[in-house]
Amino acid sequence: MDKGSRQKRIYITDFDRTRLEALIKEARNRNSRDIKHLDDLEGELARAVIVSSEDVPGDVVTMNSQVVLKDLDSGEVMTIALSFPQDAKPEENRISVLAPVGTAIIGYRTGDLVEWQVPAGVRRLRVEDILYQPESAGDFHL
Repeated sequence: MDKGSRQKRIYITDFDRTRLEALIKEARNRNSRDIKHLDDLEGELARAVIVSSEDVPGDVVTMNSQVVLKDLDSGEVMTIALSFPQDAKPEENRISVLAPVGTAIIGYRTGDLVEWQVPAGVRRLRVEDILYQPESAGDFHL
């Protein structure tokens, strides 16, 4: 993933980091076809500021957050829930953290611009709003 804002500070909760590191390890042990996505996610975790679930700002995209994104080129607005692969259901807009858009938005904040390279060029999305964040709602087990 080639994010345009590599120096942008992103936040990951310690709970999400632990679960995501386990996901990466398990997928690598299975010789997953998602190696590039695993590398991208690992890179995001390596550069993230790790915070406790209680201390994560309420405007940060965490796992199981419901997020409003705007495509800055098409103007399309979409609402997605960032999910673990086993919970992803694209038909219900539950997008895996291993999908390019999932890896791209984790840790970003409301108002942030997210850019990454796709075959057709650069995809540019803005995090418009976070409708639900488990940590803000006190749902620390999600």
